Amino acid sequence: MPRTPNRSPRRPDPAALPDPLQVAWRPSRAVQPDADKRAEAGWAASLPEASPTERRLVEAQLGREARGSLAVAARCRYGLPAVVRTGPRLPDGTPFPTLYWLTCPAARVAVGRLEAAGWNARLSERVAGEPDLARAHADAHAGYLAQRDTLDRLPGDPGVGGLPGRVKCLHVLYAHEVATGSDPVGRIVRRTIDPIDCPGPCVGPSRADGPGPATGPSVRRAEVSGGARPPGASPGARARSG
Repeated sequence: MPRTPNRSPRRPDPAALPDPLQVAWRPSRAVQPDADKRAEAGWAASLPEASPTERRLVEAQLGREARGSLAVAARCRYGLPAVVRTGPRLPDGTPFPTLYWLTCPAARVAVGRLEAAGWNARLSERVAGEPDLARAHADAHAGYLAQRDTLDRLPGDPGVGGLPGRVKCLHVLYAHEVATGSDPVGRIVRRTIDPIDCPGPCVGPSRADGPGPATGPSVRRAEVSGGARPPGASPGARARSG
């Protein structure tokens, strides 16, 4: 199922990156929040469980078995999973706080380059210094927990990606934004790296899997496809960010 595109995705040139303190974080005026249901508390739980073919595609992207519940939350331009919604617990009961997981290899590379350029610390400073952004960041955290709680409430209400007070993992925040359109820091990342430079489909169904995955009505296409700890990995595993 893994495919080898004719070239590797281009990695963002650190010298050409914009100032993370200047990239706009507010939603576009063209976006109508009332018409977008993806940020509602029950949306994540309403997503259909991934089919066997979709699970195999995700596992090929991650390079390992994916344990527990999976649903496709966003797709790339090729119709492949870009972000998946995971379950708050693994099959053995271990808490898994990350609700949205970036599966696209090309997107993981692009986001990883921002982290390597020090954007986590710079954006943490920005959140601390801009009250409106800090409130939006906290609101994103509350929305994240509300969606996760509809599936299973975890003890201590653990945050993810640095939410709510700082910026720790851009992969998680970007995945949240791509899936729901409601993460202000993820939006900064998205406006910097999208459209993802993807040379072609990273995985494809085998003959035994039948036709490729269909795009359901509740899942939007994204310009991405990829990162924090993959679903099913042990809590101590480190993310591979490119």
